[in-house]
Amino acid sequence: MTHPAPSIRVAVDPTNPGQYFACCGLLELADRLWPGAEGWFEGREFCIACGGTLAELIHAVVHAEMTALDADDKYSTHIQIGSPFLRPLRLDWWHETGGRRDAKELKVWAGTMESLGIARAMQHTMRDAQFATAGLFDVGCVAYNPDGDKKEPYYFDARRGPNAHSRDVGFSPNALDLTTTAFPAVEFLCLVGLQRCLPAKTKQPRVYDYYTWSQPILPELLPAVVTGELKYPGSRGYRFENWYRTGQKKHKAFRSAVPLPPGV
Repeated sequence: MTHPAPSIRVAVDPTNPGQYFACCGLLELADRLWPGAEGWFEGREFCIACGGTLAELIHAVVHAEMTALDADDKYSTHIQIGSPFLRPLRLDWWHETGGRRDAKELKVWAGTMESLGIARAMQHTMRDAQFATAGLFDVGCVAYNPDGDKKEPYYFDARRGPNAHSRDVGFSPNALDLTTTAFPAVEFLCLVGLQRCLPAKTKQPRVYDYYTWSQPILPELLPAVVTGELKYPGSRGYRFENWYRTGQKKHKAFRSAVPLPPGV
């Protein structure tokens, strides 16, 4: 099969579930700017064939209107992403429970962490020019909201998870209100990607599988491809845990994935 020429390429670590679902988010938003966008993995790159460039897509992301849809619930409000995207996108996967769309255990933030507040801070921080490059998932920095206040991320990026628990660092970063390096593009785009693309649940609590793919596909096929229900030659499976990162077992973090045996 001949692939279309990609107009967007980004570097990705497929064992980082945050980066993987951020790729799904990139494809979702590209299709809402340029209908008919297709995406696929080539080794450690994610490719998108669409009507524009990465710089144009990121420009749309950082200037997009974001609205809280639940005025009385600032911590878990549904979010709508609007203009300049041609079709608005409603983000509310963390409220879905039961059946195949049970996403309750995937939610990583809790307590006083605000769903829209974090999204706005990640979006605002992505205005820096380095986020319009192929290495945007590796740009780490302290995130600030539009008012100039520091903001902690969701904890989708697996590089934060191993050092997030007080047992590992000797104290509780949450209790001391410490602010640390975030990967804003991963955090924001993963939030978007999970709206359509939930990973496959396993028999273990908070443990999930996802699969890469090597053929160009439209966003409509993502749910079946991500869970492995629809597999392409060369696809690869990965398994990760949404790990409790605090002793109270409220806040979580995506941990790095391990490759599944070939054929699984």
